[in-house]
Amino acid sequence: MIYVNDLRKEFKKTIKEPGLKGSVKALFKPKNEIIKAVDGISFHVEKGEMLGFIGPNGAGKSTVIKMLTGILTPTSGTCEINGHIPQKNRQEYVKEIGVVFGQRTQLWWDLALRETYSVLKEIYDVPDAEFKKRMVFLNEVLELESFITSPVRTLSLGQRMRADIAASLLHNPKVLFLDEPTIGLDVVVKDNIRNAIQKINEEEGTTVILTTHDLADIELLCNRIVMIDKGKKVFDGSVSQLKHDFGQMRELQYELISIKDLKKLNYNEDLKKNEEDISMSNEGALVTVRFNCDAVSVEEMLSYTLSKVHVKDINLKDADIEEIIRRIYRQEVSMDEV
Repeated sequence: MIYVNDLRKEFKKTIKEPGLKGSVKALFKPKNEIIKAVDGISFHVEKGEMLGFIGPNGAGKSTVIKMLTGILTPTSGTCEINGHIPQKNRQEYVKEIGVVFGQRTQLWWDLALRETYSVLKEIYDVPDAEFKKRMVFLNEVLELESFITSPVRTLSLGQRMRADIAASLLHNPKVLFLDEPTIGLDVVVKDNIRNAIQKINEEEGTTVILTTHDLADIELLCNRIVMIDKGKKVFDGSVSQLKHDFGQMRELQYELISIKDLKKLNYNEDLKKNEEDISMSNEGALVTVRFNCDAVSVEEMLSYTLSKVHVKDINLKDADIEEIIRRIYRQEVSMDEV
């Protein structure tokens, strides 16, 4: 469905020296620097797959999405989506995709939502019978009925996000690009949006590319993630594979009976481990210890802790996906292993 091969995007940036002299020099003899926003990324997405596409701010993920949607033209490399080159024959291509940007809307601010959908119906040239069928489905999945007659400007953020997702699906696209679809939403609304996305993917077979900073979205919706950093792909695989390969870090959390016991704890010195393998922090009597179970066993950590201090309660957790990704971004996990 989606084929991305050695995709690259470079931008030319003018380097300006400070002061008036620098401004004049930049005007007549500009010095340019080439910025590699995307540097040789390749991946393939199957029909009906839901892919999590993640990376820190400035990693290049938005640039990749803009090339896949046809907004930007690659410097080199190719991308093909459902047989289309996004930058060619744009009018036909946009009928194949739906796009939702969390902080932007494609809805008309002062029109009632129902009227907005009627306008989009004409833009996408959706037949009447198909439009009615789509609206029944979207009403069922996204629960639009309670606010479909309201002007867009009166909608809450959660309602507007549901309305935007519906707008992107009116023409039954083959691929749906979702950029931060749950940003700024409360927990209940987030769950509703996630359930809707999952139902659309399962019932319609829509291929979904999801970019988000909310890693709960990734864990709940995506079986596979592509992670990029500094314009390069650093991981491509399943969430379970990521946890299996790089989930060595665990977290031991407990509450001390007496905060005075805190001075008895010196994991690094007593267990002869460096700070990369064991790190401790506390908020009053609540102590959190993160440790690499490849370097020190769970049994050893528990035995040491209970021999040194008295605790009210103790809890051991596996590393969550957020902690793993944080370590990869900090290059605590070798990129050669990815």
